[in-house]
Amino acid sequence: MTIVFLSLVLLLAAGFTVLNGLRDAASTVAVAVRTRALTPTIAILLAAIFNFIGAALSTGFAASLRDQLFIMRPGVEGLAILLGAFCAALAWGLWQWRIGYPSSSTHALIGGIAGASGAAVLKGHPPLEGLMPMVLTLVVLPLLLSPVIAFVVAYLLVFPVAWLTRYAQHGSVQRKFRQAQAVTTSALALGHGLQDSARIVAVLAFALAAAELPSGTEDGSQLMAWLAIGVGLLLTAGTLLGGWRIAYTLSSKLIRVDPMRGMVSQAVSSVILLVGAIGMHLPLATTQLSTAGITGAGAHQGFARINLWLGGKIFGAWLLTPVACGLGAAVVYLAVSPLL
Repeated sequence: MTIVFLSLVLLLAAGFTVLNGLRDAASTVAVAVRTRALTPTIAILLAAIFNFIGAALSTGFAASLRDQLFIMRPGVEGLAILLGAFCAALAWGLWQWRIGYPSSSTHALIGGIAGASGAAVLKGHPPLEGLMPMVLTLVVLPLLLSPVIAFVVAYLLVFPVAWLTRYAQHGSVQRKFRQAQAVTTSALALGHGLQDSARIVAVLAFALAAAELPSGTEDGSQLMAWLAIGVGLLLTAGTLLGGWRIAYTLSSKLIRVDPMRGMVSQAVSSVILLVGAIGMHLPLATTQLSTAGITGAGAHQGFARINLWLGGKIFGAWLLTPVACGLGAAVVYLAVSPLL
C-alpha cells in the first residue's frame, strides 16, 4: 500500500508542477508580451530556460525549507496527507487557470497539507509537528505583506525612473525599456524557478522519507539534487505550454502599462523573489508579487486605470486559496482513510 500511495503522490506532484509552470509562465511574460518588448515565442523560451536554471540551483533553498517546514509522519499516513494536499492544490490550480486568475500554488499546497493534517486529527492522529508556525510564517504573513511591499515599491520607483528619463526622446527611451524587459523577464523567471521548485522538492523529499526510501547520502543532498533536476524539467515543460488566459488577465483586463512601468514592475518582483530565495530562504508567491508589481507600477498612471472590481476578485481568490485547498484536502484524506 505504501508503494501505491507513493506512486499516486508522485504522479499528482508531476501534474501539479507542470500546471505550476503553465500558470506562472503567464505572470512572468505577460507584461513583456503586452508592451511588445518580446514576442510570445521568445518570451516563453526565455522563461523556460531561466525557470530550469533556477530550479537546478534550488537545492540549497529546498534543503533549508525541508528543515523549517514540519515533521512528516512516516508510512502511509504521511503519504495520505500529501495525497490530499496535491489533489486539492491541483484541482484548485486548474480552476484558477480556467477562469484566468493568478493565484499562489504555494499557498494552495501548504493550505492543503494543513487541511489534510486537520482531517487526520479528526481521525485520532496527532497534528503534524511544526505545522501551525509554518502556516503563520510561510502563508499568512507572506500573503498579507509581500503583495503590499511589491505594490508600494513599484509605485514609488516609477517616480525616479520617470524623472531620470524626462528629457529623453519618447521613442528612444521606450525602446531601451523594452530591451531592459528582456533582462527583467529572465530575472523574474529565474526567481520563479528558485522559489517554486524548492517548495516542490522539499515536499517530495518528505514523501520519499515517509516511504522510507534511501536518500543516497547521509544528508540527502544527492536526492535533493536529482529531485531539483526532475522538478526543473517538469516546470520547464509547463512553462512551454504558455498559460495565456492568466497573461491576458494581468496585462489587458486588470491594467495596461507602458514599457517603462512594465520594466519597473518586473524588476521589483524579481528582486523580491531572488532576495527571498537567496538571502532570506523565505518562500514567496510569484503570481502575487507579479500582480502587485504590475498594479503598483500601473497605478502611477491613475487608479482609474485599474479594474478595481477584477482586482478585488483576484485578492478574494488569494484569501480563499488556502481555505478551499485545506477543505478539499481534508475531504480527500477522509475518503482514503479507510485504506490506511
